[in-house]
Amino acid sequence: MEIDLEPARRLFAGPVAFQLSAPKLEFLPPADLPEVAFAGRSNVGKSSLLNALTGRSALARTSNTPGRTQELNLFLVGEPPVLRLVDMPGYGYAEAPKDVVKQWGRLVNDYLRGRATLKRVLVLVDSRHGLKPVDREIMELLDKAAVSYQIVLTKADKVKPTALAEVLESVGAEARTRPAAYPAILPTSSETKAGIPELRAAVVSAAFDGADL
Repeated sequence: MEIDLEPARRLFAGPVAFQLSAPKLEFLPPADLPEVAFAGRSNVGKSSLLNALTGRSALARTSNTPGRTQELNLFLVGEPPVLRLVDMPGYGYAEAPKDVVKQWGRLVNDYLRGRATLKRVLVLVDSRHGLKPVDREIMELLDKAAVSYQIVLTKADKVKPTALAEVLESVGAEARTRPAAYPAILPTSSETKAGIPELRAAVVSAAFDGADL
């Protein structure tokens, strides 16, 4: 069945605004909108993908320094807002003191387990590397918390089509064994914008449980 990409394109062509950064759960706004969160290893290209998704050049800050995102960064989509995007701290590596890293881990765990309006987590995986042990750790956490998630491959333009097909197959096979994983894998490129319309549609579908906007 062909997916209608136009409603999601229109939504993200409209207002998208930074709302706030939350270093702890008590700083989060009321759980009054559906939320879709973005998770991934540090330097997986999360900020670049968020910018491509929203059609902005600097909505999310990009950096070559792993671990730059240290808080939950929230963005409102639509006017009036109809959904919230949540940029989560990168996991697996961070140029920060160990106690700070632990604090990030607690923040992420508490958010994933306790946010009633969290509809789906998009787990970003570098196309060049496939799933790493630290990716599987977050997938395990999401499975245990019964939080729906979908794997999004980033930097798909950096690998040859045959290699990309192999990564899609291996990651998809693993996702199908996971109880909380959405089976479809989304290959994307923030540079060429490949897969971005489909990613927008996936975000909207997750936020509204497949209903029309």
